Amino acid sequence: MIIRKPAQFRYSQITPRQVYMNRRRFLAAGTVGLSALARPFGARAAARLPGTITKSPFSTEEAPTSQQALTTYNNFYEFGTGKDEPAKNAKNFHTTPWTVSIEGAVAKPKTLDLDAIMKLAPLEECIYRHRCVEGWSFVIPWVGFPLSALLKQVEPTPKAKYVAFQSYYDPKQMLSSREAHIQFPYIEGLRLDEAMHPLALLAVGIYGDALPPQNGAPLRLALPWKYGFKSIKSIAKIRFVESQPPTTWNLEWPEAYGFYANVNPEVDHPTHSQATEVRLGVSVFGMRMKTRMFNGYDQVASLYSGMNLHRSY
Repeated sequence: MIIRKPAQFRYSQITPRQVYMNRRRFLAAGTVGLSALARPFGARAAARLPGTITKSPFSTEEAPTSQQALTTYNNFYEFGTGKDEPAKNAKNFHTTPWTVSIEGAVAKPKTLDLDAIMKLAPLEECIYRHRCVEGWSFVIPWVGFPLSALLKQVEPTPKAKYVAFQSYYDPKQMLSSREAHIQFPYIEGLRLDEAMHPLALLAVGIYGDALPPQNGAPLRLALPWKYGFKSIKSIAKIRFVESQPPTTWNLEWPEAYGFYANVNPEVDHPTHSQATEVRLGVSVFGMRMKTRMFNGYDQVASLYSGMNLHRSY
């Protein structure tokens, strides 16, 4: 989730549209429900993911945000800058066939299609807490497998220190950079040890269904200890590199969007405190709670031992 520079703010982009237009609609869309009771995300039937899906040991026991809310309130600037726009504008986004190229400082560069990627590791349901830089939080039941299972296929060389990611971009069916106010294609990056951590998920589904287009189909990252904008959608290219790669929002507004983007209640956004968050879907206006370092995922703390996390934000 992204916050624009102050001059670009619209209230409708900060507060859920369901809140400022109709409290009853927001309550219906945002009420937390069990996965068995969740509504479908749209008129088009969702594709069920094949095979057995086991539960990840990293899953939280917190109740997931409703499927309706997760699939109708999100950022995907290629399909609209308002949070209700991607669900409307991405519905005709076709993701088959799909390939991902993996190259750079690797011994065995490859281009894999989606079928090959789906066979790399058993699918798990990973119920992760997520915190966006705007102050909202969600609980999302992703389906996927560790990103490391994909990255190991190409055998990174000793020169590989970082992993750069690039989203698919088609100007014929997506917004232009001028319309979205950011440069496309969307790019992101991780340090290699971050990318190899077992919490770094390559997500291919949500609530047991294949990812809907507005949520980053057919595959995306889910990084629960980082702010939401790091979890790049619709991945088309991965490159292992020696130096820290540029990232879309860090280029756009570096004072607000650092390369690491670890959830940190002690480092404020230029426009607001990050000490608390609002958990959407708990009530009409959500439930306010204290934000935890690394979003509560202490398993990653050792990755940043000795680092100044105010400077490397």
